Amino acid sequence: MQAQYNPQVIETEIQKQWDIQHAFQVTEDPQQEKFYCLSMFPYPSGRLHMGHVRNYTIGDVITRYQRMQGKNVLQPMGWDAFGLPAENAAIENKVPPAQWTRDNIAYMRNQLKRLGLAYDWQRELATCDPDYYRWEQWFFIQLYQQGLVYKKTAPVNWDPVDQTVLANEQVIDGRGWRSGALVERREIPQWFLKITAYAEELLTGLETLPGWPDAVKTMQRNWIGRSEGVEIHFKFGEAELTVFTTRPDTLMGVTYMAVAAEHPVAQQAAAHNSKLADFIDDCVKTSIAEATLETMEKRGMDTGLKAKHPITGEAIPIWVANFVLMSYGSGAVMSVPAHDQRDFEFAQKYELPIKPVITPLTAELQLPLTAAFTEKGQLIHSGQFSGLTSAEAFIAIAEYLEQQGQGQRQVNYRLRDWGISRQRYWGCPIPMIECPDCGTVPVPEPDLPVLLPENVMMGESGSPLKRDPHFYQVNCPQCGKLAQRETDTFDTFMESSWYYARYASPDCRTAMLDERVHYWLPVDQYIGGIEHAILHLLYSRFFHRLMRDAGLVKADEPFTCLLTQGMVLKDGSKMSKSKGNTVDPQALINQYGADTVRLFMMFASPPEQSLEWSDSGVEGAFRFLKRLWKQVTTHVEQPVSTLDVSRLNPAERTLRRQIHETIKKVSDDVGRRYTFNTAIAAIMELLNHLSRAEETTTKRALIQEGLEAVVLMLAPIVPHITQALWQALGHRDLILNTPWPKVDATALQRDEIELVVQVNGKLRAHITVAIDADKQTIETAALNEPNVQRFVGDKTVKKVIVVPNKLVNVVIA
Repeated sequence: MQAQYNPQVIETEIQKQWDIQHAFQVTEDPQQEKFYCLSMFPYPSGRLHMGHVRNYTIGDVITRYQRMQGKNVLQPMGWDAFGLPAENAAIENKVPPAQWTRDNIAYMRNQLKRLGLAYDWQRELATCDPDYYRWEQWFFIQLYQQGLVYKKTAPVNWDPVDQTVLANEQVIDGRGWRSGALVERREIPQWFLKITAYAEELLTGLETLPGWPDAVKTMQRNWIGRSEGVEIHFKFGEAELTVFTTRPDTLMGVTYMAVAAEHPVAQQAAAHNSKLADFIDDCVKTSIAEATLETMEKRGMDTGLKAKHPITGEAIPIWVANFVLMSYGSGAVMSVPAHDQRDFEFAQKYELPIKPVITPLTAELQLPLTAAFTEKGQLIHSGQFSGLTSAEAFIAIAEYLEQQGQGQRQVNYRLRDWGISRQRYWGCPIPMIECPDCGTVPVPEPDLPVLLPENVMMGESGSPLKRDPHFYQVNCPQCGKLAQRETDTFDTFMESSWYYARYASPDCRTAMLDERVHYWLPVDQYIGGIEHAILHLLYSRFFHRLMRDAGLVKADEPFTCLLTQGMVLKDGSKMSKSKGNTVDPQALINQYGADTVRLFMMFASPPEQSLEWSDSGVEGAFRFLKRLWKQVTTHVEQPVSTLDVSRLNPAERTLRRQIHETIKKVSDDVGRRYTFNTAIAAIMELLNHLSRAEETTTKRALIQEGLEAVVLMLAPIVPHITQALWQALGHRDLILNTPWPKVDATALQRDEIELVVQVNGKLRAHITVAIDADKQTIETAALNEPNVQRFVGDKTVKKVIVVPNKLVNVVIA
């Protein structure tokens, strides 16, 4: 065994051993308990960053620990390979997106292997591979035939230069993030999945996930946004203007209606009002992001039209307002400025009436209002409903409207159907055909997959698919006439919503999933950033239910437990190229070895918290591994006899107790709490105890037991060095196949115990007494402690309180 710790040599050799023995390949075994650990797969950007390293190391530690618990463990890896960044990089580097993506995959795969991650690479998948997206296309067609997919025109952010739809976050100061062009609002045909059909189940399903962080579940609840209210019909000529409100108790305070610019009522009024038409056109061109509504300037214009109040019959003016979204609810709201702050600000700006109808239960409403009173209370100025509480009025007004045929109670959701169309090239083609005679026709199953042409150079604006007649010109599968293939591609969230299931049967060529999925799913531990708390996780939960209802999977939820790891920070801010504060993982691995990087990542912070980068912390981790290496290599220079615990003296029994107390703590920290930093600290402390123990003949076997425990407990965190040290300690098998060390309960028994001593409740000393010492002996020892005597001084001891096995409190006058 080499005397000096050389991580590059050791790690290369150990990884060769793993490869030769196919150490991480796994098959299904119904007789063995399974554990499926999955980290969110990366986009193949070209290089790993420290966020990747942290995420995947956490997953690897959990995986290796569970394997040492005797479980059949699956940890796969793949690539979220489609998406707009590949198009941008292809333009910049003048290569096809497919080539850029696959080159990056090859490079990043080697980086992951260099980290020593225990992946079953035979299950690797890339979402840009036809073998993968073929089944996505197939499943989409099944959903279409079940009525869970539809196409309709919808307002979008349109980049006129790139000829593509932009997400709200891609619109910066009204311009496209890539082209810089002024973004337009357009109505274009879009494909949608009916996620709203599962809104209630997605909401209630959160109650079945105790292994998920509360913060994530709260974010999903808010995004789904269940609300109970009343749908109210305001007569408008021969038609109706329908609104939904959660506050029917404020109905008598309505002083104007507000509709979205795209609402039919607004369009009707604009047909005879050029100024209103110009205002509507201006509203249509602005961003539709809900997040901007609270801060944007509230603007509106009176249509000149009026609606009839459903109870009073009063004529209510109808305004077009830029803060009302056609995509949310009915595109119309009843405005109660006295009890809604947004309505209040709008009414003040345009000098509209403000009519208070709710007063606090325990105080007078202060008039005139300087802000909206938004709390619930008691009704005033509300006719027959005056005097009722808000809760009572909700029921009474709802019943009245239902009796009059002018409203009904209803449950609404903030959640909207998932728009999955993207006017981009590098994505999964949507398998539909538009025929002039037959309409929308799915691609026949024998013709799947619809292959995305890959030898494509990005250049002109818009998707190359729209300029490629070889792609879009097809014959209709039904009538045989010339038709046009859909040139939109799927939102990349589609691919990431079911990849976890495909890992269970990645080589299946005859079905989307096969029987193996029932063994592995659900995922036992899922790991990824908190930034994916809403969309990715919500879409995955939805997609899983779609597969469940199609008979492809059995469980209701895809992920039993979820860990959301914190960011990696440097100088107090998130690492990013734009800030110039990144650290290259590859350079660190080359300098210190993968084990050092892994150890630092696990030691610097609990996984759910942000990690502050520290060069000195990395160097400290490296020094610890060198010290561990030296301590083991020195120890194995001499032979070791069998440990006879019956012959241990008190000092040796104390050391053995420390060994097994550490095993107990680390087992809990790693296996249950996932506080890897405290586990590492406990192991370091144990190594200190072992290093201070004199290497006598009788103690050598005890130190052997301690060093073996240290190496085993570190094995999930630093797998290369521990494999080498395990062999040095006399073992020939792979340490990852070795059971986790067990606690010897007899070793935990103590002859003595340390107690805290307080004087008037303040810590003043510690005493050590026999485990079976009586109360008088403990009191005497406490009062004889010099520091206790100093604080007692000449004061009278009123009483001495002994809390068994914990503390002594000396109470003085």
